[in-house]
Amino acid sequence: MTDTPTGSQILAAAVRQLTKSGVPDAARDARKLLAYASGVDAGRLTLILPEPVSAEVATRFDHLIARRSRFEPVSHLVGSRAFYGRAFEVTKDVLDPRPETETLIEMALRAPFARVLDLGTGSGCILVTLLAENPAAVGVGADVSPRALDVAMRNAQRHRVDERATFVQSDWMASIRRPFDLIVANPPYIAADEMAGLSRDVREWEPRLALTDEADGLSAYRTIIAQAQKVLEPDGRLIFEIGSTQGQAVAELMLQGGLVDVFVIPDLDGRDRVVTGRSVGIHQHKSQ
Repeated sequence: MTDTPTGSQILAAAVRQLTKSGVPDAARDARKLLAYASGVDAGRLTLILPEPVSAEVATRFDHLIARRSRFEPVSHLVGSRAFYGRAFEVTKDVLDPRPETETLIEMALRAPFARVLDLGTGSGCILVTLLAENPAAVGVGADVSPRALDVAMRNAQRHRVDERATFVQSDWMASIRRPFDLIVANPPYIAADEMAGLSRDVREWEPRLALTDEADGLSAYRTIIAQAQKVLEPDGRLIFEIGSTQGQAVAELMLQGGLVDVFVIPDLDGRDRVVTGRSVGIHQHKSQ
């Protein structure tokens, strides 16, 4: 006989602890963390739940659950997050890749591009995904944070696009000189007075610089639109991720900035998520 607890027992205790702490989706998170602590694929966790758990795995799991109880994101605990079918390294220095951002990827892939600039690249998930999906393209990821750029470079290496990706420390386009036919950005769009309403996972653990402009949530869009005309090729596209209430405001900024074919695109939940526009083409320049 043994008093060693089974996977099912420590999982149930962990779910109770996370629930008591107020963590949403406690059962889902506990399962992910037990699979990670056990070194098994999450899809195979059920197979090992009836088995006794080693002291090493139990200790590792306890530490993970304690950290999750303080609302540290699961992606930080396991070191990665899935995005567009690929696993990306995530640290406290970058935003967690989110499913909604895949809407931006889908829009970018609807038309050909050869040179893409990803502003505020963070983990590099947008740039790396676009290069992986378009093997003929090259791209630049710009970020003001050198630690974020380190993460982005590792993700580019992980997905074998590093020979086609360049990473530059830059405050938006301040250090960018070359032309691009596609510029994408998921800038900090949360207004300062909205920060308190964010979940604790986001508010307490993700980089504030990547979340808010400390103003009305539109500052980055104004800056990027003003700078974009200098490096966006004729007929080049500018694609933003936005907050769900910002579609009309960002679209208006793009139109005022001289972009054409401006559209607001919803995500899969029906919320405004992406605004896209195009620079004036060569022929239109000539006719004006």
